[in-house]
Amino acid sequence: MELSQTSMKLGEKIRYLREVEGSLRGLDRAMSQLEMVRAIDKETGSKLSQSYLSQIESGARPHLTNTTRQILAGFFKVHPGYLVDDPEGYSPELQSELRNVEDKLDLWLVDGAERFRRDPELKQALLTLARHDQTRDCLLLLEAILDTPGLMPRLTEVLKKQDAESSDSESAKAEASKLGTLNGRSRKTKKSNKRAR
Repeated sequence: MELSQTSMKLGEKIRYLREVEGSLRGLDRAMSQLEMVRAIDKETGSKLSQSYLSQIESGARPHLTNTTRQILAGFFKVHPGYLVDDPEGYSPELQSELRNVEDKLDLWLVDGAERFRRDPELKQALLTLARHDQTRDCLLLLEAILDTPGLMPRLTEVLKKQDAESSDSESAKAEASKLGTLNGRSRKTKKSNKRAR
């Protein structure tokens, strides 16, 4: 579902947010109503029924209680005021132009992540960028890096070196932990052997 430039009903917004949430959680599809109800329970401790959610999405319940609005806003990480029908004649262009650009970029990146789901690294990179508070600035920074001769290869080299050092450090810690466990076992074995004598 693409976010239209016209007003949206509450049910459409909830369906759209389920799609985005499913993509952000790596499901490669919209989160089902049942998955959403279970996630809300697990992550917030709040209870909503799947049938209630279905009624909201179908328009059978056009309004939310304040409690339900707060639960859904917290779960989707949106402002509670977003979870209402848009007024007649509403246009998203009434928002601040910069926030509108950020939102459009984020949606574009989430859509791109969905299109490239068979490439997990690229998908994760696009979702990470979409989650950043300053998506536009990140893209402008990337442009500056690419426009600066030799900077991208140098940054890549430094990052690969850091990754290798981090992997080596983690391997060394794991090996030390394993040796510590083995040494602890051998000490216990020696003590029990001494006791047996």
